[in-house]
Amino acid sequence: MRHIIDSLILLDGRARLAVAVVAGAVSALALAPFNAFPVLWVTLPVAVWLIDGSVPGRDAGVIGRLLPAAVTGWGFGFGYFLAGFWWVGNAFLVVGGPMVAAMPFAIAAFAALLALYWGLAAAVARLLWSDGPARVCVFAVAFALAEWLRGHLFGGLPWNALGVVLTPNVVMMQSASLVGLWGLTLAAFLVFAAPAALHPASGRSGMMRGATVVAAAAVLMLAHVGFGVARLALAGAIPDPGMAGPDAVLVRIVHPGIAQKIDWSAGEMADASARLIAFTGAGGAYADHPGAKVVVWPEAAFPFVLGSNAGTLAAIARLQPEGAMLVAGAVRSGAADDDNQRWFNSVLVVDDRGEVVARHDKVRLIPFGEYLPAQDLLARLGLRPFVALPGGFAAGERVRTIDLKGLPPFAASVCYEATFPDAVLPADSRPAWLVNVTNDGWFAGTPGVWQHYQQVRLRAVEQGLPLLRAANRGVSAILGPYGRVWADLPPDEIGFVDGVLPQGLSKTWYAHARGAVFWLLCAFALGCGLRVGGRTT
Repeated sequence: MRHIIDSLILLDGRARLAVAVVAGAVSALALAPFNAFPVLWVTLPVAVWLIDGSVPGRDAGVIGRLLPAAVTGWGFGFGYFLAGFWWVGNAFLVVGGPMVAAMPFAIAAFAALLALYWGLAAAVARLLWSDGPARVCVFAVAFALAEWLRGHLFGGLPWNALGVVLTPNVVMMQSASLVGLWGLTLAAFLVFAAPAALHPASGRSGMMRGATVVAAAAVLMLAHVGFGVARLALAGAIPDPGMAGPDAVLVRIVHPGIAQKIDWSAGEMADASARLIAFTGAGGAYADHPGAKVVVWPEAAFPFVLGSNAGTLAAIARLQPEGAMLVAGAVRSGAADDDNQRWFNSVLVVDDRGEVVARHDKVRLIPFGEYLPAQDLLARLGLRPFVALPGGFAAGERVRTIDLKGLPPFAASVCYEATFPDAVLPADSRPAWLVNVTNDGWFAGTPGVWQHYQQVRLRAVEQGLPLLRAANRGVSAILGPYGRVWADLPPDEIGFVDGVLPQGLSKTWYAHARGAVFWLLCAFALGCGLRVGGRTT
């Protein structure tokens, strides 16, 4: 073992970069749908040992001192993001034409850009590096902070933050109610990098300190699992939907399975609308239930503006019994801005009269997917957003609680908005439930569908709120406040799922503390690491 570790540390620049890329790519196996998180007990220690060997020349300046470590961290990140996000290229295949040829270059550039965060993390970690076990804590804090920055800077992209690898099942999701995604991210780097503290060359005292780090990581992992087991045991069984009382909210999630298209014929548009309408009213969707009733449609899987489609609204009104509501993902046309029509990717609430009574406009848009950064410049180069709308979508102002008579207040999110831990709830009020609509048809049949679903489930656990999810060609589900599945439909099925809206919990610890808990944990981990000691290199 010592020979292998020493060989990794002594690799030259190119070999070290190649090993870093491979280790990062293997790390992506820890993500859904594979959830092979034990591989990280190999790959993260390898990253630490590679940074051990990223030693600058004697006469190097400040940049030269940090550059070898930065390149190593960048290589590790490039492998991880390339293997974890390759499925984004499926959207290029849907668009077709010249976009297909651009796909490999765009995906490589995307991974290379995201990897800059991990390159920065490795450089910062190197400033406090040591030859003792303290470097594991330094490594974990630096990379967790880099992931936090990735989730916040320039609009943020928290998708596949490393903390999700600690949540492959509902038991291991429960710690999110205490520390959230970012706390789990710090824990993941600490737990999986811990074996790097056991370097045989560090001598007896160094091995003892390393054993302390490993033992602490083992206790942390056991506490993570044990808390989940205990919390779910106290929660009790999932209630039988057939036993719902008159005050329960009956829900139906429509799962249409409409193929993703750019160019639609009139017949295809009519078929998409007819399928949604048919599933909404099939089998007595509301029966004789006296309580509130809700149907949820996915994100705009149909190519028309729902709010101005009189025929569809009239059909909805005929289906809706008194007091029922349709919560539908839809494209919305807004007021003109400088003579240009503005479009929004929205959630619309339609009442039993076929009238739109509330809405949520998507706040966090997908760069290049829903809008073009530096649009004028990139448009001259022939690039355009994937959505077939002139200029792409406009962003909504903020998340609001939608409070309507006869229905518990709720907050809505569209597609990848739900991957942002603090973006699913309004800052000024707490809803009783959450709804997420998405169109995963862009990435049907790829790991992206399952990664998306896993991250959405975490929002329910973090906030202690039930969540309804309608996904075209993704996973549609009724989720309880513990992230447990009350009812669901997998991506390859078409139809609908009925159930009862679960009751929410009181505020979780994470809902109270929000981002503060992450910063406290980082300070604590760094303090403990420096206390363990080790000579600075």
